[in-house]
Amino acid sequence: MSTPVKAPKPGPQAAKTQPARPKAPKPGPPHSTPAIAPVLTGAQAVVKALEELEVEAVFGIPGGAILPAYDPLLDSAKVRHVLVRHEQGAGHAAAGYALATGKVGVCMATSGPGATNLVTPLADAHMDSVPIVAITGQVASTAIGTDAFQEADIQGITMPITKHSYLIRDAAEIPRVFAEAFHVAATGRPGPVLIDIPKDILTAQTPFVWPPRMDLPGYRPTTQPHGKQIREAAALIAEAKRPVLYVGGGVVKAGAHAELLELAELTGAPVITTLMARGAFPDSHAQHLGMPGMHGTVPAVHALQKSDLLVALGARFDDRVTGKLDTFAPEAKVVHVDIDPAEIGKNREADVPIVGDCKAALAAMVEAYVDPGPERLKAWWEILDDLRERYPLGWTDIDDGLAAPQYVIQRLGALADPDTIWTTGVGQHQMWASQFIDYEQPGTFLNSGGLGTMGFAVPAAMGAKLGQMHRPVWAIDGDGCFQMTNQELATCAVEGIPIKVAVINNGNLGMVRQWQTLFYDKRYSNTDLSTHHTDESPRVPDFVKLAEALGCVGLRCDTEAEVDEVIKQANAIDDRPVVVDFTVGPDAMVWPMVPAGVSNDEILYARDVRPTFEHEGAV
Repeated sequence: MSTPVKAPKPGPQAAKTQPARPKAPKPGPPHSTPAIAPVLTGAQAVVKALEELEVEAVFGIPGGAILPAYDPLLDSAKVRHVLVRHEQGAGHAAAGYALATGKVGVCMATSGPGATNLVTPLADAHMDSVPIVAITGQVASTAIGTDAFQEADIQGITMPITKHSYLIRDAAEIPRVFAEAFHVAATGRPGPVLIDIPKDILTAQTPFVWPPRMDLPGYRPTTQPHGKQIREAAALIAEAKRPVLYVGGGVVKAGAHAELLELAELTGAPVITTLMARGAFPDSHAQHLGMPGMHGTVPAVHALQKSDLLVALGARFDDRVTGKLDTFAPEAKVVHVDIDPAEIGKNREADVPIVGDCKAALAAMVEAYVDPGPERLKAWWEILDDLRERYPLGWTDIDDGLAAPQYVIQRLGALADPDTIWTTGVGQHQMWASQFIDYEQPGTFLNSGGLGTMGFAVPAAMGAKLGQMHRPVWAIDGDGCFQMTNQELATCAVEGIPIKVAVINNGNLGMVRQWQTLFYDKRYSNTDLSTHHTDESPRVPDFVKLAEALGCVGLRCDTEAEVDEVIKQANAIDDRPVVVDFTVGPDAMVWPMVPAGVSNDEILYARDVRPTFEHEGAV
């Protein structure tokens, strides 16, 4: 292995620049309708509600059914509309904005295909608990159910992939529905909410009353954990000889990074952060073992497997972390903290279930914990430190004359401003970005974890940049992902949103090719994308020319010797979007790896290299 990542060492605490916890509108108190309420069209009421909810940006595309809402939107001095090139881009941009700011992201589309193009980003936001509100136009109320032009039952279609959905039947409902939708999206376990509005409702006249009275009788998220459960959890941590703090995205959503740091340092327990929690605990901290799961670090995976106590914080025991579920952490008791009671016990039974907000639960654990002294974890840390030393993250150089993709990504991280926000698509480049960039702050690594949506990076970067214009935003994408949503670079160029895109161009669908190499006898069926130049064929497409056609600066890097200079050149451009085509070899692989469907005990450090655990039974 070459160019290993530096061994973890004590480092700074998380920086102060963090996205806030998702903000919900303040529920209006019961009140009587004012003597004189302004009479607006439904469309004007939609825009007025967005203004009252302090929405800064809406990502969308107009069309027939939603068109009435676009007319008053033109006159709004408070709400900026970003005209995307595809509705999927609108949904992912709203998610990127929400993840970077902690506010609710908003997207808008017309009926039929406009609405159905939002299905993927809604499913993505649902899986990753991202607060967005999608507003869709619908055919006129009298035409619903008649298979009218551009009719689709988007409420029904999205019911399994939204936290809640509305079909407005009366224009007078608009203020209440919008207040409820934003409240539901941002509170409890965050998630997407859909509001579908027939065209005749948008043109109808209605009194506009604000603030409205919200009517959510069955919606009462539990935020404060039960004191007895907290005391039991604290006692288990104090007794454990091999504890692990298993940190999921819920800690980031709760803004609980400071409390996590305090509990970790108080208990001395090792910390692992999932793909959705990268940055929730500083990578530089001595107690951080890295990411768990299919492409996690050897120390993190082994720590989970051999632990006697898992303290799961806003994590859901998904299959990419657990491997074969019935072999996962067989000796561990489980403390499971989650704001969503449906997650507790879903995949792994909890010995101490704690329903509540991670920030409140962590703070309560700190108060309840009685330190028995550091000696009990000495043998545990000797094992984990030994694994860290023997199995650092790194890669094997391939003599193909091209830059190693891992090196490119490591240099991107090393040369970036510490305040940089990173987004990725899905595949090898996503895993390398999680491994070879150091994350010290929460909310700096935005990616599609649960759904694994190719094409997430560019529109999410656009939304994140719009929400944090003072911070650099890099999208790390693969050549396959990039070709799914790169049209949003035209949006960025026209709207003045100067993101930077690193295309890790290996000419293939890299992760699929890796599986074909390992499990399909190198039968490379339909994974060659032809984005590399060869003697027989040109680049299709040429990403530099494509970037320039979309109003961006296009750069190319073909050798390792050019990497730093090209990155510095891209970092220096702040007035336009930048795309860098990094030509890398097709044979690099993501290691470590736990093959699908097997126990985490079967982890491979590199191809045909299985870690040795010489300390079995030592604790």
